Amino acid sequence: MHEENKAAANGCGKMRSGTQNEAALLALMEKTGYNMVQENGQRKFGGPPPGWEGPPPPRGCEVFVGKIPRDMYEDELVPVFERAGKIYEFRLMMEFSGENRGYAFVMYTAKEEAQLAIKILNNYEIRPGKFIGVCVSLDNCRLFIGAIPKEKKKEEILNEMKKVTEGVVDVIVYPNAADKTKNRGFAFVEYESHRAAAMARRRLIPGTFQLWGHTIQVDWADPEKEVDEEAMQRVKVLYVRNLMLSTTEDTIKAEFNKFKPGVVERVKKLRDYAFVHFFHREDAVAAMSVMNGKCIDGASIEVTLAKPVNKESVWKQHFNGQLSPGSENLLGLPNKGDGHQKSLGKPASLSVRLNGQHSPGPSEVERCTYPFFPGIKLTPISVYSLKSSHFSSAVMHLDYFCNKNNWTPPEYYLYSTTNQDGKIFLVFKVVIPSIADGSQSYFMPDKLCTTVEGAKELAAQFTLLHLGKYKCFHSWPSVFQNIQHAAFRTQN
Repeated sequence: MHEENKAAANGCGKMRSGTQNEAALLALMEKTGYNMVQENGQRKFGGPPPGWEGPPPPRGCEVFVGKIPRDMYEDELVPVFERAGKIYEFRLMMEFSGENRGYAFVMYTAKEEAQLAIKILNNYEIRPGKFIGVCVSLDNCRLFIGAIPKEKKKEEILNEMKKVTEGVVDVIVYPNAADKTKNRGFAFVEYESHRAAAMARRRLIPGTFQLWGHTIQVDWADPEKEVDEEAMQRVKVLYVRNLMLSTTEDTIKAEFNKFKPGVVERVKKLRDYAFVHFFHREDAVAAMSVMNGKCIDGASIEVTLAKPVNKESVWKQHFNGQLSPGSENLLGLPNKGDGHQKSLGKPASLSVRLNGQHSPGPSEVERCTYPFFPGIKLTPISVYSLKSSHFSSAVMHLDYFCNKNNWTPPEYYLYSTTNQDGKIFLVFKVVIPSIADGSQSYFMPDKLCTTVEGAKELAAQFTLLHLGKYKCFHSWPSVFQNIQHAAFRTQN
């Protein structure tokens, strides 16, 4: 084991002198008693720590760390993260050159320690002018499967996935908004572990795999977010899905008022789902128990407590993160039609410019032109008759999204500020009149841009992400989570 530790300690000697690097890391291991091993592009410190007995810590104990200086290693990083609690395992992603890859995963022995790390170390100045980003890390156990025949039932999809992959726990299938006897052409498959999901994705991902004669689409789905328990105890809004398109807000309000008249404050319906606001939490909880599985206008509805958004911990994580060129899916945009909702698990990749950094999306890399020969017939077409995959900008996606939901177009309002050097920074406020209400009348990102185009694109991205967070946890991957997915693919 000593030789393994020595080899791991010497693994990044190309950046610092071998003697300095090895001495610093060996001193850390001697001081802490932790072992260190480098394998599969990552260096593991601990896992388990000295004297640990029993299983590894439960889900929710690990944090993701981004924007780490490339020449910084465990001897500097571990003492910083030990401030939040006892480290079970520290995994630093490494390049062949010996420098780190700019991100790491830190697993603590308790959830409270991980939450404290996020609180005190997110946006922490680790070196002069160098700020790290820290957010919760979730092992993704769910895959998105697209292009499924719409006539297939849940049991058929579950049985088929169990035949072709191992470790399948469940499948989530949503009925078609217009025809409840059909599915929406996609499903989410839940596996017993992240590794089982990763192995299934490897098997299915080549693009030539078929189910029932159809070439399917496969990618990671957004993992379920862990919501603060205290925040959930205050929720008095119900999320209702699987409604008929023809069902009105008045009908929903009347149905939920039946078990106790006058308890519903208001209803907000969007396509085939709705949010039912109650005056008191206890009435919301009681209504959830009574109404879940009930039929409204012939549709069997699903009712759960709506999940609140912690803007402080969620949105700063989305927009403070360092975007990795290896991140494939930066922003998922839901297609409200009943086509292949590729965006839920395999979102359209958009170029993103955040904090002055630019990560090119495939649209930039793969953009091509074709010859326009004389005599080619052109046909007038509406932008809204296209599919969402034809758009590469968030601004166009948001306009398209609003049109598909029969909402009024988004309105952009430009604001500016000037720093001490006289440089102008810009930000847009986005208003969607059709859905504006007292609790959410506008959307505005917490980052500034130096160009009008960049500010508008960022505002549209922020709005789309925010709208998705209020639907359900199966919606859209976040920027940080997709960096994690890229890291998981490296490991598995």
